[in-house]
Amino acid sequence: MTSPAPTPQLVAVVGPTAAGKSDLGVALAERLGGEVVNADSMQLYRGMDIGTAKLTPAERRGVPHHLLDVWDVTETASVAEYQRLARERIDRLLAAGRVPVLVGGSGLYVRGAIDALDFPGTDPEIRARLEAELERQGSGALHARLAAADPAAGRDILPSNGRRIVRALEVIELTGRPFTARLPEGAAERAVYPTLQLGLAVDRVELDERIAERVDRMWQAGLPDEVRALERVGLREGRTASRALGYQQLLAAMAGECSMAEARDETVRATRRFARRQESWFRRDRRVHWLGTGRLADGGPEKRAWELVERTVTA
Repeated sequence: MTSPAPTPQLVAVVGPTAAGKSDLGVALAERLGGEVVNADSMQLYRGMDIGTAKLTPAERRGVPHHLLDVWDVTETASVAEYQRLARERIDRLLAAGRVPVLVGGSGLYVRGAIDALDFPGTDPEIRARLEAELERQGSGALHARLAAADPAAGRDILPSNGRRIVRALEVIELTGRPFTARLPEGAAERAVYPTLQLGLAVDRVELDERIAERVDRMWQAGLPDEVRALERVGLREGRTASRALGYQQLLAAMAGECSMAEARDETVRATRRFARRQESWFRRDRRVHWLGTGRLADGGPEKRAWELVERTVTA
């Protein structure tokens, strides 16, 4: 007979972009007397508001949000640093009797916050050598090498994502182990915090429509102006921030590499591809309770989420 799972200390809302995670996170935090901890890697950047769909203060409805606007756009993202910051905030909230509600679609950031994962450091010499090879050979050649050394990482990392390919190869060289070896499947026993993970799933056709609508709203809300302003403070030089969806495409348009209309269309296509990878990542974690489809405004996902919260708390 298996022992019951421990009562969760925190709730995580995960799933693909445009599924409604942010709104559900606020709704749950309101009912639980909790606070939101961001797990979207790009929302950690200051000034990247429109293109990351960062909730406005009014949309947060008085619920405190943590780990927004932490880094300048010139800083390179570090999941190890995020892990440290997230656990610091989670521990502080738990000590104060508040329920942390972790919200975001960056799978490795979610796992880094709640699971016992170790993230190797970096070696400047190895990193410099790999980056020089990336410059000479291109990301495709390095991705082929990564796929041979770690097929799982090769599937998860896009051939065009040179930064992540370099990092994966660096970790393999540093540790002598596959980049994905630190990500055991369904490793509930390795959880740092007992966590109720709630996944928002949306029918693919509807999700594609939502993504297109969201990108149009971002353009109308002034995303091109946001990118121009961030370019003046170093966005183009930022290794991570400059690769963000929408920002990368607009930087290309501003450099004359494509038109604004082409940048918008490519943002939609890239976001749809990204959403499929997000869902695939979270589907592999058997601990995620999927809430099914339906718009949050209809009450379906929130009702189902609350039923799961009450069940696990009283189990």
